[in-house]
Amino acid sequence: MSRIGERFSQLKAVGKKALIPFITAGDPMPEITVDLMHDLVSAGADIIELGVPFSDPMADGPVIQRASERALEYHVSLRDVLKMVSRFREIDSETPVVLMGYLNPIEIMGYENFAAEAAEAGVDGAIIVDIPPEEGGDLLQAMKAKGLDQIYLIAPTSTAERIRRICDVAGGFVYYVSVKGVTGASHLDLDAVAQKLEAIRAGTDLPVGVGFGIKDAQTAAAVSRLADAVVVGSALVSRVETLAEEPEKIGAALREVIASMRHAMDAA
Repeated sequence: MSRIGERFSQLKAVGKKALIPFITAGDPMPEITVDLMHDLVSAGADIIELGVPFSDPMADGPVIQRASERALEYHVSLRDVLKMVSRFREIDSETPVVLMGYLNPIEIMGYENFAAEAAEAGVDGAIIVDIPPEEGGDLLQAMKAKGLDQIYLIAPTSTAERIRRICDVAGGFVYYVSVKGVTGASHLDLDAVAQKLEAIRAGTDLPVGVGFGIKDAQTAAAVSRLADAVVVGSALVSRVETLAEEPEKIGAALREVIASMRHAMDAA
């Protein structure tokens, strides 16, 4: 069982749901990313989702787009991100780390090289938003060979057939995008989320996480009643942006957000 699978099993045994925060590696400066990862864990994060900066992040809203821009000012590359994960692993050998990004940097590195270097660094899985399962067989094979989970997104518009196809190849957990549009979108409809999760669970035994539209502790708690995991991104990255000129304050700000969500989810 992968580190991601083990973490979900541990949480299920104690009746808790996973809290998965997202930050962009290198934002607002590369030297503090690893410290921020540890801050998130100390505040109650169960899995870390680490964004790989990309010049054309088409699935991301303005907040995370700007985070990529800030990181790219320091020329943060995929290999730099893997080095950050390696440094994180020097202290934390248990918290799963999932990379989230786009295919182009992986294609440049090569699928097998990426899988080997990611596994060596201590990465547990990846969400590659712009490669559908129909086109991702070679990458999926390379990742599976190194014990890495490939996590796929399911959208509100995904058909039953589409959900089945994704669930057949997914690993780690299934990530349900709870609102139409890019990251940072709002208008979260919990009834619609509940209906879609029922359809997804009919096709897989994997845990199902929900992301997009998770803005505060109240929303996180409400979603945790429905899902196995709550993914929060823009709410954190916006705080990083606000404090970009005062980086020494970012860790405390992120800890506050995650601790409030953790408390609300555990009380839900």
